[in-house]
Amino acid sequence: MLFERIQEKLSILADAAKYDVSCASSGGKRANTNKGLGNTTAMGICHSYTEDGRCVSLLKILLTNHCIYDCAYCVTRKSNDIKRAAFKIQEVVDLTINFYRRNYIEGLFLSSGIFKNPDHTMERLISVAKKLRLEENFNGYIHLKSIPGTSDELMRQAGLYADRLSVNIEIPTVSGLKLLAPDKKHEDFIKPMEKVKNEIIQYKTERKIIKSTPKFAPAGQSTQMIIGATGENDRDIMYSATYYYKKFNMRRVYYSGYIPVTMDDRLPSIGSEVPMLRENRLYQTDWLLRFYGFSVSEILNDTHKNLDLDIDPKLSWALRNLDLFPIDINKADQRMIARVPGIGMQSVYKILQARKFRNLDWTHLKAIGIALNRAQYFITCNSKDFFTKDVEPYVLKRKILKNSKSKYHKYYNQQLSLFS
Repeated sequence: MLFERIQEKLSILADAAKYDVSCASSGGKRANTNKGLGNTTAMGICHSYTEDGRCVSLLKILLTNHCIYDCAYCVTRKSNDIKRAAFKIQEVVDLTINFYRRNYIEGLFLSSGIFKNPDHTMERLISVAKKLRLEENFNGYIHLKSIPGTSDELMRQAGLYADRLSVNIEIPTVSGLKLLAPDKKHEDFIKPMEKVKNEIIQYKTERKIIKSTPKFAPAGQSTQMIIGATGENDRDIMYSATYYYKKFNMRRVYYSGYIPVTMDDRLPSIGSEVPMLRENRLYQTDWLLRFYGFSVSEILNDTHKNLDLDIDPKLSWALRNLDLFPIDINKADQRMIARVPGIGMQSVYKILQARKFRNLDWTHLKAIGIALNRAQYFITCNSKDFFTKDVEPYVLKRKILKNSKSKYHKYYNQQLSLFS
């Protein structure tokens, strides 16, 4: 009976945790039949990645789905008629250890609805991590969701036991938060972020002097934005993300497309969920800003407030700036090579190294691994062939899409042919 009750809680609280995209869900489900070995269930297991690219499985659950707030976009809001459940602290500890021993997981991703008040909820989250570390000697990965409005002292304690902390900013703009979550204050999200940032800086400073300084959130902090619940355009979203990266030294900002599940005049109608492709374009833009030297104003501006869905943001930028191309791959600097569609940063470094020994031609570039079906229209090399000569952007766009092998672009080309 006790086992059945724990399993019911796990089903409810793992399902409620799926809306947090800070970790990607595994989505696998394979039942054990004919007395086979092992059992795979989508319930509560998600995949995350370490700095060295290793994939790890995490137990992803809420401590409880009870909540004192009534945020319009949240499935666990207090006015929503759903089945409620709450884990005891020891139950989460036991689940984590038992799953770990069976090699189901390598860590824990623990969030929670807010019951009583933020500090009381955060204390319970910390208690789980503390028991795992001190009583069970658990050295696996722990990601704790920080509760908005939590005191500085509790945030410090959380960082001593968790590998990563995160406060979900939820809505990208202050006005959107006031509209959909009037009980919450923007400063309640900012305060714990500031505390974590300062504690990490202090830890790194003290660590240089005293090697035995206790670790503080060694995997840093992250946040998540809900996309499409309010009317923010992509430019607003990316300016907000840039602010959090710079202001709080975020490791990651995650973007979660809103899925309408309730009728509310403040929210999009049911059935009008955000396209998955929009999330993808936001992540691509995020990558360009962090690693390719782009600024938000280059990719998104007054005349281009939203990202193109049919092409990636780097190609979109290049087509709007054809006057900067073509560039000579044997002479251009790193910044410009990185801006060529079809050339990733690893390929940039390979090109810079390879051209020290000889002038590169199309054969060399193909061997390096760049996507020539895109890059060839924006570069010249040690070859007589050049593939664009005063071509209009929309013509070049169609040509590149035609060469694409993805299902989406095949569909797009079919739609173009209807109007040709």
